[in-house]
Amino acid sequence: MIMPFKIFNTVKRKKQVFKPAHGKIVKMYTCGPTVYDYAHIGNLRSFLFYDLLRRYIEFLSYDVKHVMNITDVDDKTIKGSREQSIYLKEFTGKYTTAFFEDISTLRIKSAHIYPKATDHINDMVDMIRKLMLRGYAYKSEDGSVYFSIRKFKKYGWLSKLKIKKLKPGARVQQDEYTKAEARDFALWKSWTEEDGDVFWLTSLGKGRPGWHIECSVMALKYLQAIDIHGGGIDLIFPHHENEIAQSECSTGKKFVDYWIHGNHLYVDGKKMSKSLGNFYTLRDLTSKNYDPIAFRYLCLSAHYRSQLNFTFASLEKAKKSIDGFYRLIESFGRAT
Repeated sequence: MIMPFKIFNTVKRKKQVFKPAHGKIVKMYTCGPTVYDYAHIGNLRSFLFYDLLRRYIEFLSYDVKHVMNITDVDDKTIKGSREQSIYLKEFTGKYTTAFFEDISTLRIKSAHIYPKATDHINDMVDMIRKLMLRGYAYKSEDGSVYFSIRKFKKYGWLSKLKIKKLKPGARVQQDEYTKAEARDFALWKSWTEEDGDVFWLTSLGKGRPGWHIECSVMALKYLQAIDIHGGGIDLIFPHHENEIAQSECSTGKKFVDYWIHGNHLYVDGKKMSKSLGNFYTLRDLTSKNYDPIAFRYLCLSAHYRSQLNFTFASLEKAKKSIDGFYRLIESFGRAT
């Protein structure tokens, strides 16, 4: 028997009874890593949250089809590969391998499909051309293609952004920006010298995709209708807002039924930053002889929508709790 449950839907800003569109099958898409560096512990908190959600849904007897993307081409990966003077594939391959090592170490269940952005360039071009034909996208003077946010009346639906306050016709090419900078965003970026040898020759011209189009294409290709789309709260805008716009304008259908977002992880009360010296990866924790399962326990002990303040004191406390579980399990073995 399938058990009903409630889920907090970011769109509605409240809990709703979860009703998948396909009976007992739950189609779930979660934003995966951008492989330009080792995943930091904030990233890993998000992946642990997805894991808990999926395990709970499966516990309730639903069948989950889980897709998580690998972003292996964007502003960050190109910048990193050029700084190290190596090919993009070699650069991202190192961190993709590290990502899979981390999720295995943390006992995170593997998604059923891990599509890579670079394997879906033709699909992205097809979606962009469809958006252009339908009047939602246009080519700029330099050959880049932008999405016209004013053409999509629902723009701001997820982030509660007031579209009337946006500057008409203004464009932004970088992948990440704030609400204050909201404007038409790039679907296809015409090649510049900053891209080096990273480009594709397509019917759109010489260039590469924007970050936002990547997830739309991969999510729709492997899931079509999506029940749950997950990510960190920092992805609500612009990434997920843009995903909704381009996906619904290309298909004419609702993109996602339930949006879920996990909150930030801070370190000693501050945002993680390499400049502050409080940037940690799982490898940093294990090098200090901490059990990675203690970190998993620490993350799952806090509600996913609340901020988690990581400290080594809290990790030490989690370690002691895990050690207690291990001793209890060992005592069961001795008793038999």
